[in-house]
Amino acid sequence: MAAALKSSFIEICGFEREIPPRFREIVINLGLTAVPGGLKYPDSAGGFHYEDSAKLLSITSNRFIHWSTSGDTVQLVERSLDTNLLNNAVRLKIPNCPLLPGGVHIQETVNNVIILLVTSQTVHRLVLPHPSRMYRSELVTEVQMQSIFTDVGKLNLRDPAHSHVIPCTPGQPAVASASAAWVNSDGQAHFALASPTGAILIIRLPPHDVQGSVSVMELKQSSVMQRLAGWMPTAIRGDTSPSDLPVNLAVRLLEDDTFIFALCQDHKLRLWSYKDQMCLMVADMLDYMPVSRDVRHLLGQGHKLRLYFSSTTGLCLGVYLSVPKRGQFCILQLVSTEGNRYSLEHISSLFATQETLVDFALTSTDIWGLWLDDNNQNVVKYINFEHNVAGQWNQVFVQPPPEEEVNIGADQDPRETYLEVLFSPIRFTASAIVKALQIYRRGTERLLDLPWESLRKEVTLAVESEIQNSITEYEFSQEEYRQLQVEFWSKFYACCLQYQEALSIPLGLHVNPATSMVCLLKKGFVSYLLPCFTVDHLYLSSDEYLSSEDETPVADDPEVGRDVLQLVQCLRMVSMYMLGEMAYVMEKALDYLQSPERAAEQVLESLLASDSESIVEDIQNKLQDIRNPINAMAVLLREMDLETDSELDGTIAAGHPLNVRMSLSQLYGSNISVSVVCQAACQIAMTRAVLCRDLLILEQLYLRLGDNVFLGGGAQMLQLQQDLIPRTSHLLCSYHVLKWASQCLSAPIPLNTLDANLQHLSVLELSDSPALSPNKSVMSPQTLLELFYQNVARKVIISQIYGQQNTSLSQAVLNWPQMVSTIVTLFAQHVWPSNPGFLFPECLMGNCQYTQLQEYIRLIRPWCQMNVGSCCFILGQCHLAAGEGHKALQCFQDATTEVEKEDFLIRLTSSEEEEAPTAPRLQYYNKVLRLLEDVGLPELVIQLATVAISEATNDIRSQAALQTRIFKHHLDLGHNSEAYEALTQNPDASRQLDCLRQLVVVLCERSQLQDLVQFPYVNLHDEVVSIVESRARAVDLMAHNYYELLYAFHINRHNYRKAGTVMFEYGMRLGREVRTCQGLQRQVNCYLAAMNCLRLIRPDYAWIVQPSSGSVYERPGTSPKRNYDGECAAAPASRHIEILELKDLEKEYLLARSRLTLAQHDPASAAIAGSASAVEMVALLIQAGLFDSAVSLCQTFKLALVPVFEGLAFKCIKLQYGGEACQNEAWNWLAANQLSTVITTKESSATDEAWRLLASYLEKYPAQNGQHHFCVINKLLSHGVPLPDWLVNSYKVVDTAALLRLYLNYDLLELAVDLVLEYVDALLGKGHQYFGIERPLSATAPLVWLPYTSVDQLLHALNENQSNANNSKLCKLLQDKLTEYHRLVEKATKHRLKVL
Repeated sequence: MAAALKSSFIEICGFEREIPPRFREIVINLGLTAVPGGLKYPDSAGGFHYEDSAKLLSITSNRFIHWSTSGDTVQLVERSLDTNLLNNAVRLKIPNCPLLPGGVHIQETVNNVIILLVTSQTVHRLVLPHPSRMYRSELVTEVQMQSIFTDVGKLNLRDPAHSHVIPCTPGQPAVASASAAWVNSDGQAHFALASPTGAILIIRLPPHDVQGSVSVMELKQSSVMQRLAGWMPTAIRGDTSPSDLPVNLAVRLLEDDTFIFALCQDHKLRLWSYKDQMCLMVADMLDYMPVSRDVRHLLGQGHKLRLYFSSTTGLCLGVYLSVPKRGQFCILQLVSTEGNRYSLEHISSLFATQETLVDFALTSTDIWGLWLDDNNQNVVKYINFEHNVAGQWNQVFVQPPPEEEVNIGADQDPRETYLEVLFSPIRFTASAIVKALQIYRRGTERLLDLPWESLRKEVTLAVESEIQNSITEYEFSQEEYRQLQVEFWSKFYACCLQYQEALSIPLGLHVNPATSMVCLLKKGFVSYLLPCFTVDHLYLSSDEYLSSEDETPVADDPEVGRDVLQLVQCLRMVSMYMLGEMAYVMEKALDYLQSPERAAEQVLESLLASDSESIVEDIQNKLQDIRNPINAMAVLLREMDLETDSELDGTIAAGHPLNVRMSLSQLYGSNISVSVVCQAACQIAMTRAVLCRDLLILEQLYLRLGDNVFLGGGAQMLQLQQDLIPRTSHLLCSYHVLKWASQCLSAPIPLNTLDANLQHLSVLELSDSPALSPNKSVMSPQTLLELFYQNVARKVIISQIYGQQNTSLSQAVLNWPQMVSTIVTLFAQHVWPSNPGFLFPECLMGNCQYTQLQEYIRLIRPWCQMNVGSCCFILGQCHLAAGEGHKALQCFQDATTEVEKEDFLIRLTSSEEEEAPTAPRLQYYNKVLRLLEDVGLPELVIQLATVAISEATNDIRSQAALQTRIFKHHLDLGHNSEAYEALTQNPDASRQLDCLRQLVVVLCERSQLQDLVQFPYVNLHDEVVSIVESRARAVDLMAHNYYELLYAFHINRHNYRKAGTVMFEYGMRLGREVRTCQGLQRQVNCYLAAMNCLRLIRPDYAWIVQPSSGSVYERPGTSPKRNYDGECAAAPASRHIEILELKDLEKEYLLARSRLTLAQHDPASAAIAGSASAVEMVALLIQAGLFDSAVSLCQTFKLALVPVFEGLAFKCIKLQYGGEACQNEAWNWLAANQLSTVITTKESSATDEAWRLLASYLEKYPAQNGQHHFCVINKLLSHGVPLPDWLVNSYKVVDTAALLRLYLNYDLLELAVDLVLEYVDALLGKGHQYFGIERPLSATAPLVWLPYTSVDQLLHALNENQSNANNSKLCKLLQDKLTEYHRLVEKATKHRLKVL
């Protein structure tokens, strides 16, 4: 881009897109009434700049105050180009006291900013803190700062020390319209007011921090200053006339005096000394006007006076002499001579033709003027009064008002078209739209604080409502409805035009000589003047200026320069004859990505077809004046091309001090700067897009004319066709994109979307990129360019400007024209699609502007060959955000070819975490895969990873990682076969083992065991077994079924012994760890499965190894066990291997079965039974009444049945003497035992059944020597229970002697005697079958015996207690029976001896 011309400026309006913040209303009511017949003063405006506003390190850098007056109200606004100021707007209202034009004077001291106000009846002083005193530290890091107006509401503005009523004669106005004010070095505030009598009234207020009185004095033409006592002046007014009335006052403090300059109606300039109280000089301004006789008698009420002081030139005066139909500026220098005499030295006289001068400003070299022309349009010009011999004023291209009519294409919706124009960032202020809306609604409702989008909706609703209310017919055609839309929208648009025009009325001009910044102060907003670039200057200049141009900076060769000027004039002719429909054709072609060349050709055809005024002939005649059109076109294209090869990134040098870096980080960062820079870029884009459009049409005309205009013949035609036209088309498309970005509003994004986007960027390792920082702006809404400038571009641009400067910046001076032109140039280059930088799309991506980003890529994709891959990648991001994963994947794949070529993709693929160097494409694939994983698109991850594997043919490590990814996502999706296939293809053994472990765990958790078992596991069989065993031993037995999986795995492969071992181990652990009914049931099933496995093996091999009984199994990867001292514990000694055969398993099964039976009968005992041994289980079963199970267990483990019989006997005893509750309870355990016979003849009780069960057991399980009978009878006798006859009878048969001993043990002498007597009788042949005696005593029978020891013990017991008659009787009976027995024995013995 060409350097900015100093000869022209362009106006940029800082439109706000929200209702301006409410002014804080402050009323200063002194109780005055309006002056009858008082003058109505025009609105005015002005500005104030801080002394250090041009210093980079100052807190007041780029900071200024502007004000405007209207009636009795003054609005004060403080602004900064660097930071946003809070509470910066205040509106003061002084009832019935209209402010004088220019009646606001602002002056700064070391500690304060003092504002002096002059109204028609009062003067006021506001003392505010200086910005440097509001912040203690020089380092201010806030994005927003407090304005000096923050605490203005706390001031007592009605204090007599700060407000004073101007004394006046009753019935006369107090002052005329001229005023001046200043604060001297002592802090006293002075007000110089033009008195209606021609004198100058001076009001002095004491210093604000010192008690004092107000003094009033009057300067008169007689050079006498009359001091006035009290509040009212004495009248000394006889020798002045109204012609001496000052129309403009100015004050300058020089050395120890204050000079008051008064430009009066009689065209004379008078200099007053405040110190000496006298008029020092009177100069007639008409002496500097060539023809002044006809104006001498006229009153010079429109004269204006400005002062400018510099240390080099001294004090200069700028005087504007307002003369009908002409005006003249006189630049004069105040010269002092000896004897305190002063004179004026004429420097320059400049003439202007405009009739109405609104304001002008004087600098050390220039005059800036603001006029209103006959059409009430703004005219701004400036001129260098020192070196401009020809008197040629330099142009300022003011912002034209919006178009009076909106062109609507046949395929456009009227509502959308009008809304687009109304809410364009550069056409209407929000205030104008709001006021138009209020009038359009014809209501009293005030619309305040409406966001931009809400205002748009309100406008739409209002207009559509009007359309609906106007409809009287139920049916009408679409064309009729379209006409209604156009009618009502144009009505609202016209209303907006009126208010925009009212808000655009110029009130003043503010020039900051320190920074060279010029502002236009208008009724509704402030606009800023920026240097105009060469190409824009040429295209925007009027024909008279172009014709007066002798040379142009675009070309060094004067001949080429003249050709360029002629070419620009031709372009202006094309633009002049371009109709709205033709412009729309070109615009539509760019929007719809049609060929600009074809559209230009179509427009040219339309021009030729409608050429009723010989337009083309005029252009053709003009073209004849261009000697070398090819060179002229090439120069123009070169000047417009923003493409650059220079490095667009920059960083602020770390060597700069902290305060310098902090200042640079805030420089031009406020909302005002953002708006101005971006609207300047928009203005450039709009201007050059039109220029390129016209140039393209003109080039098509050249092609049509051919040799008639080309002197060089075919070579120039070929260059035009193959080089210039494509370049022009490319530039047209580029500027169209730039214009779109400057007008397209960003979308508000919810916080959760921003957080999710930040997460995705962190996955890509881009979250730290400055281009991707989320939007922290306080502007709302923003255009895309504003979003980019505020968040990214500004810091980069400032770094480019200052980053490489090694010199100290502590004394750096900010020059607004130079800085803003450089910033706009660099900014436009950053957005230029054909430059290698990619920060703009990155910023849009980082701020979730996906829709806008897609439109941006759509617009540049057909013709832009820069950053093609990066655009594809970011477009993929947009598709991801829209949920279009497959489109995103295609974009990511399309970007692959550019990975090693484009900076953005190179940054994307670079990673500090990479342990080993990886090919850039593979790094790119990894980043995209991680992104897709983070978004949650496993199918696309698999698809892209499969593609990436083909790129990693020589990279085993990457192949393994990709195969692992494919496996993981197949597994997550439930694609088990594909996951297994990916597992088998993984070249890394450790990763393969990890995948295998994950496959096993996941399929088990999903209960997809069929797939898991049936996979072939080639070369992985042992690993699978190891993994499943490890998992089985590490997890909860009831929650996971790894043992069952392992059992199925071995069964499927016919490895029955392994299967049996697995199930036996499972059963063992269940018994130890899961002591519940469910766990015992599983244990029983496990032992059954293990037994079945061994039965399927040949008997010789039907054995297993006893699994470890400990709870800790040695597993790969387990941490070493340590002792108390932290040292590794010694490995336990190896255990003996124990072999278990089928019979051992059967024993364990029966024991487990018994536990289960007990737990089912009594769930509370499950925890105890789980680890009980066989002996313990017998006791538990007996206790629960499960005697069948107890007997079975005893028989299996070869245990004595004595505990069973004792337990059953005790149960019978309890039932015998228990109540009904015991009877009911007994049926539960009786039902668990099977009786051999069933009695159906009578009703049986639980007690009876228990005795029957005992009897059946004694019969069913006989013991040697009647041990079972013995224990039963012993248990009964021990509890004092009478022995049942059947029990006694049965035991008699088994062991009579033992029964006798039991009787004796329990002192049952009578029963013992009866037993002995019966037994003796049996031996002698009486009832011998009841005692198991086959043959009684005889000589031929076998020998018989009698338990004499027990009988002797019985006799002894009976003899010991002879006092008992019954015992004596029993003893006698027994002895008699024994005597008889002995006699028969002796007889039998003798008989046997004889026989022998």
